Amino acid sequence: MSLRPDHLDFALRLHAELTSSADPAGFVWSPYSVASAMGLVATGARGATRTELTDLLGRDLADHLAALDEAVSEGPELATTTGLWVRDDLSIRPEFEAALRGRPESAVHTADFPGDPEGVRKAVNSEVAKVTRGMIDELLTPGTVSSDTQAVLLNALWVRLRWCAPFDPAATIPRRFHAPGGTREVPMMRSEGRIPYAQAAGWRMVTLAGDHELALDVLLPERADAALTPKALTQLYRKATPTTVDLSLPRFELTHRTELNGTLKAAGVRTVFSDDGDLSGICDRPLRIDQVIHQAVLRVDEKGAEGAAATAVMVALAAAIPSRPVVFTADRPFTVVLRRRSAILFLGVVADPKDPGPA
Repeated sequence: MSLRPDHLDFALRLHAELTSSADPAGFVWSPYSVASAMGLVATGARGATRTELTDLLGRDLADHLAALDEAVSEGPELATTTGLWVRDDLSIRPEFEAALRGRPESAVHTADFPGDPEGVRKAVNSEVAKVTRGMIDELLTPGTVSSDTQAVLLNALWVRLRWCAPFDPAATIPRRFHAPGGTREVPMMRSEGRIPYAQAAGWRMVTLAGDHELALDVLLPERADAALTPKALTQLYRKATPTTVDLSLPRFELTHRTELNGTLKAAGVRTVFSDDGDLSGICDRPLRIDQVIHQAVLRVDEKGAEGAAATAVMVALAAAIPSRPVVFTADRPFTVVLRRRSAILFLGVVADPKDPGPA
């Protein structure tokens, strides 16, 4: 198994920035959704603005976006959309509209931002709620869309993974979890079987297979301050071999909503947020990004995993196998990667598990 190097670099670079400011109890986000939205912005960017975006997303932007689209195709329990709500007096360049309409389940909507910004906000939220099966019902809060907004670019994703080997709910029992704020009991799922296992670069990893090429990686650091790097994750994937594992994993639910402006700026994407930004590949008006809003939810239980994510870009005018089972007990903070094919759909940290309830 291998992930695209540009996608892996992008995901772990932003993940490091998010980790520094996230809720200590844990958080989750969708590299797929953010890359999909910002990749379209990069398609319409020119000059230094485009360079900053491709430095983050990778120089081969078209191939990166094509790989993301392929990763969310042909899944019966997977839904995505890319949408653009644009002022009716804003003329979008045909090349940009063609790039957007080439994405899966895409649409372009004219919107009355000056006359009914609240109506536009509700329309965007309604689309997000529909795609995410209600897991995200209000991505854009009141006041987010104004009469000055020029456009809203949206990507939303929903996925449900069903374990190939489900956990037995009768085996789930309270066990201690060592959270940053202290030790407490959480519902701990339990199973034993042959699953991919690896140990490398200060991390241990097991992979739980799901249907339709979906998989959840659970990564346990050997030290609390271990950094998850592209090299470390690549080594883990290369070394993973079927191993008899005695696995204990808590049920958990993660939810996270954030504005990504600061995170993207820290990762080197700055000009697009200023009046010096060049988005002339979108239209002939001077535009800049006002906000990038992202929300994600991930639930894991005995039957499988379910996740939803949405990203909105608000555009404004500019001025070896052991003889005994390997014991893998996730009883302290760990990282999870939900992936399909060459894309990371969700990336999260579980530091203090919130129980979503039994399956």
